[in-house]
Amino acid sequence: MTKVGISPPGTKTYAPYTPAVVVGKQVWLSGQINIDAGDDITAQTKGTLEKIDALLAEAGTSKHDLVFVQVLLKTMDFYAPMNEVYGAWLEGVDVKPTRAAFAVDALPADALVEIVVQAVKQD
Repeated sequence: MTKVGISPPGTKTYAPYTPAVVVGKQVWLSGQINIDAGDDITAQTKGTLEKIDALLAEAGTSKHDLVFVQVLLKTMDFYAPMNEVYGAWLEGVDVKPTRAAFAVDALPADALVEIVVQAVKQD
């Protein structure tokens, strides 16, 4: 199987990695952050989900094909506001992806939230 890297022009990374990789029908996104979106959890969550939408589109899929989401938070105090934004983002998605969410000691670039997703393209 061929492995294809997705790295749209202007994509900023914080380490040596590819933002998205497609193998067959599987789409793997690296952890996404968006510190440019603002300095509060709501703005960063919205900005991060917008980056995810753009990467998924570039890979030929969308949030409707998500199978797993992992949310890393700077503190569990951010869980409720992140979850509110995340839930609104999934409006209209018939089968919501599985998900894990937990707090970590620190995130790249002092982000408040980092989100990792995996999708499987539909036929």
